[in-house]
Amino acid sequence: MVDLYREAGDKAGFSQDELKVGLHSLGYVARTHEEAVESYYPGYAETFTRIGKERGWPPVTRGHFEAQNSKWGAYLVGEPDEVAEKILRHSESLGGIDRFTFQMDNAGLSHQQLSESIALIGEEVISKVNQ
Repeated sequence: MVDLYREAGDKAGFSQDELKVGLHSLGYVARTHEEAVESYYPGYAETFTRIGKERGWPPVTRGHFEAQNSKWGAYLVGEPDEVAEKILRHSESLGGIDRFTFQMDNAGLSHQQLSESIALIGEEVISKVNQ
């Protein structure tokens, strides 16, 4: 899709520098990988199992979550270094991204957990991505 977007932009007369690409993904950052997954997964599983039931999908499994949260998966749930590395890998595979947003509120996390995650993103992840 990004290639088609860039091709269409080129045909419409836009320079590649004018074409901005953003990426949005399920994500959550904590001090450790284990803390992030153990905090995020229960609410994620409850929410997506409920949504899936409404849409005729099977219940969420831990294995499915782990596959999507693996090194090559779409989810960004982990500690700052691994999340930053994953953002950079996604950016490289898409030919560069200009913006990344995290979807965190679907996992039933507390205000405190969300605040701590936002702080880690701002204090650690961004600096690693922008190096």
